[in-house]
Amino acid sequence: MPVYEYKGLTEAGKPTRGVRDADSLKTLRALLRKDGIFLTEVTAEKAAAGAEGNSGALRGREVNVQKLVGSRIGSSDIAVMTRQLAVLIGAGVTLVEGLTTLQDQLDHPRLKLIISQVKNKVNEGSSLADAMAAHPKVFSTLYVNMIRAGEHSGALDVVLNRLADFTENQSRLKNKVVGTMIYPALMVFVGFVILCVLLTVVVPNVTKIFATNNLTLPLVTRVLIGISDFAKNYWWMFLSGAALFVVIFRRWKRTEKGRHSWDAFTLKLPVFGKLLRKLAVSRFARTLATLLKSGVPLLGAMEIVQNIIGNAVIADVVEKARDSIREGESIAAPLRRSGEFPPLVYHMIAIGERSGQLEDMLNNVANAYDSEVEVSISALTSLLEPVMIVGMGGTVAFIVFAILMPLLQLNTMMH
Repeated sequence: MPVYEYKGLTEAGKPTRGVRDADSLKTLRALLRKDGIFLTEVTAEKAAAGAEGNSGALRGREVNVQKLVGSRIGSSDIAVMTRQLAVLIGAGVTLVEGLTTLQDQLDHPRLKLIISQVKNKVNEGSSLADAMAAHPKVFSTLYVNMIRAGEHSGALDVVLNRLADFTENQSRLKNKVVGTMIYPALMVFVGFVILCVLLTVVVPNVTKIFATNNLTLPLVTRVLIGISDFAKNYWWMFLSGAALFVVIFRRWKRTEKGRHSWDAFTLKLPVFGKLLRKLAVSRFARTLATLLKSGVPLLGAMEIVQNIIGNAVIADVVEKARDSIREGESIAAPLRRSGEFPPLVYHMIAIGERSGQLEDMLNNVANAYDSEVEVSISALTSLLEPVMIVGMGGTVAFIVFAILMPLLQLNTMMH
């Protein structure tokens, strides 16, 4: 069934737009007329409809479909959509009706289009999990498996609410990390730009004075002039080398060996290593707890966690733990042997296994490490700010000192 993006006018004369599926343009007009919307512009999205060659029959200016398809869907969009669908299903609305209502009230154009495709597949007899699995860039493996578990258990609304909670927690933590690092990154960028201007514009103009007076320049001034000449004449070499390094590094990191080596290196970094480990542990505990509470079997849940943990070293530990569990061992024992998980984690998991409250213990671990991550980020930011200020101040002081020394020497010679 074709999916149309349309523009129209309401009965009150206000402009409106949206995405809706219909058998034909005539049917679309009739459906919109029932909703009190008068169609003005429309285009068909062929990828959603699977139709061939019908775009020429459409009237009006075509809407940029690339913009519609290419717009990014964030985790916050998924969380809102999941929460809305959970409310609808929990209220007793059928799945197809819920997806139809959800499609009408979503604001994101690409997500609106994807929900329309999901609804069509569900209407044709597909399960919701299978329909969502056709969009892996939007719905992760974790998301699809939890939906499948909810459908099998008959508690889809409960699973959807858990998914919404999980997605919101992950989005909140990510935004916290990104938001906190914006200020230091901005300071580094501004400092780099100022340094480039000083080295390529200010320093060369000032040092021309020294060349005309045949002064014997101090070592610090000669070093500064050398750096300035290199920055001015060979900047392209620096940029080319940096670009080449980035390309080679990314290709190396895509290999299994490269990714494992890099992740192992990052976990051993003095300050950032502990923060990255806490993030990985929090994601492991939160994801595993959410999957188990949603009815996903333990071995399947461990496999999903392994694929989304985001660190190859921790993922290897989870894989070995899954193999040990298959052989009848507990979860805590292989985590303890690995040496990659803090004692608090495997002790609380062991308690949870013995008491039958594993999901609650995992959530407690995730909450504890989420709090530690926030404290660590705040402390790191507080540490970075003075370090960057001192670094920038030291660089400027070096430049000023290197310029003032020969100027003072020149002033002495004139007197």
